[in-house]
Amino acid sequence: MLKSLLSMIGVYRIYEKWLLNQVKGKPMPEHIAIILDGNRRWAQNHSMNPHKGHFYGADKTENVLRWCLDLGVKTITLYAFSTENFKRPPEEVKEIMSLFDEKLQKVLNDDNIHKHQVRVKAIGRLNLLPENLQELVKKVEDATKDYNSHFLNIAMAYGGRAEIVDAAREIAQKIISGTILPNEIDEETFEKHLYTAHLPKQDPDLIIRTSGEERLSGFLLYQSAYSELCFLDVFWPEFRRIDLLRAIRIFQKRKRRFGT
Repeated sequence: MLKSLLSMIGVYRIYEKWLLNQVKGKPMPEHIAIILDGNRRWAQNHSMNPHKGHFYGADKTENVLRWCLDLGVKTITLYAFSTENFKRPPEEVKEIMSLFDEKLQKVLNDDNIHKHQVRVKAIGRLNLLPENLQELVKKVEDATKDYNSHFLNIAMAYGGRAEIVDAAREIAQKIISGTILPNEIDEETFEKHLYTAHLPKQDPDLIIRTSGEERLSGFLLYQSAYSELCFLDVFWPEFRRIDLLRAIRIFQKRKRRFGT
């Protein structure tokens, strides 16, 4: 059995190296967004409490950040927790908030973050988060606010419709105050009021969703108009580097016309 396992590992490494050679030297997506789906189903398949899947999924995000940095991807946006997720059982929500706290604490002293100058930002209705988590988010954002080599966005308490509503509300308030005139509103104005306004490139080139589900579930509704979509039949905790490379290869094979 051990011999068989070692053989499988060897095949995996060969395949991963082959995939890497396939994507290297070709246009790399500048902005990759990922819907982290399938934590609970993965845990159930492994005879665990469904809530425990979030712990394994949280660990996976650290690997994916490292893989993307190694590949030279400039911006990563992770859909970690939606506004609708607050409707889940209180115990599960509490565990997820605790995980956010744990992982953000690690970010403060993460060598990869500071070595690669990654600006970290949480996007969403952050006022819905526990106060201590809001304070930690601000601390992480302040610690990385001067970095601009790479960008890591964590969508938490996020909803695509909520983002559009919030942008419209901000613009309406500026119209009332006289800062903006109605005839001055265009796409550029609107984009300046989205959660992603701090990014050099707001629109993801590639959106990946794990777990086999084939929908965006409200993720980056405005920004995803011309994003390439890749749906993978793998749960988030078991997402591998070869899955990322496969998704990038799919992106590179598509002809992007942007409506032309």
